[in-house]
Amino acid sequence: MAIAAPNHSEEDLERLINDVLDWQYMHGSLLKIPPDTGKILARPIGSYKALPGVSHAIFPPNPTPSSIVQALCTAYARYGRSGSLNPKRIATLMVVQPNNVNICDERPIEETLWAHDIPTFRVEFGQPVLDATTLSPSSELLFHPWTGDEMFEIAVVYYRAGYDEEEYDPSGIAARVRLEKSKAIKCPSILTHIAGSKRVQQELAMPGVLERFLPAHEAAKIRKTFMPMYPLDETDAGMEGRKLALNPVTAERYVLKPSKDGGGHNVYGSAIPGYLQSVPQKLWPNYILMERIAPPSDIHNSLISFRGLYSGPVVSELGVFGMCLWEGDEEKGLKIEEMGQGCFSFKSKASDVDEMSVVKGYGCFDSPWLV
Repeated sequence: MAIAAPNHSEEDLERLINDVLDWQYMHGSLLKIPPDTGKILARPIGSYKALPGVSHAIFPPNPTPSSIVQALCTAYARYGRSGSLNPKRIATLMVVQPNNVNICDERPIEETLWAHDIPTFRVEFGQPVLDATTLSPSSELLFHPWTGDEMFEIAVVYYRAGYDEEEYDPSGIAARVRLEKSKAIKCPSILTHIAGSKRVQQELAMPGVLERFLPAHEAAKIRKTFMPMYPLDETDAGMEGRKLALNPVTAERYVLKPSKDGGGHNVYGSAIPGYLQSVPQKLWPNYILMERIAPPSDIHNSLISFRGLYSGPVVSELGVFGMCLWEGDEEKGLKIEEMGQGCFSFKSKASDVDEMSVVKGYGCFDSPWLV
């Protein structure tokens, strides 16, 4: 477990926390393993003594997958009160990728939903969605189980796929359109999905944009947590971003980010100018340039993955996940039904590694050590 250095200010920690959120790949069922393991080490086991200086209190609880399931249950219950065709036959649809390692995280969520008497069905993104679902004349999403049983009306669509551009071939596009046109509650909806893109994040960091949504004093507090970001379009800010990205000296301080989810897509430091020149200029607006975070350098840990064992300086990322259920349209405006904090993600990697992908072995799930 990584030990937080006491010499860093709360503001520095806040900036680190708010700039490393990854909303799409929660690994919710796995996030509780590191703190639970730490608590095991904090107690004697058989003839083995507990580790000195280790207690349950230093490991914060991480309520996963229960918090994720609770959010989905809330959405399911909300749909059940909306006057469905047959409330006794409503279900949740988990849209997944084929042959994906995330199944080890998805299955516990699926089984826990069944334990809450919520029928939950897995279906792969793209053509399988089109084969297994139809829309009623009044836009209810109807799921037809392969067993030939009576059809289910889908209350909640839980996307664990549809985040990679390669998934959007003609059948992928048609599947997403069908799901989005339905009355089912989407997690996330297409607008929420787009709102999490790098380009939207960069636009929110522009002067005056946050003030459209928040009072000036609240916007100022949030803006303090942003790292400087630039578009790469032909605006004044975009031309400044291009200048910084193409200069080998200034590029060292930045990371080039495409509008893609998951790890492994970013380009760092000195590699930026050459990479950008290899991309057609008309595609440059698909990227943003962000100043790199300078994390504390005096935190050490031991990490183990399929890449081997590492001991030395580490960099950790903390993401806090929340739940928000809302309803709204252009006439009535936005009404928030439920909102709250869920679980957290804490990952660590060697300090000289740029990426933080657990699946690819660059990082590891971890737990903060409270001091």
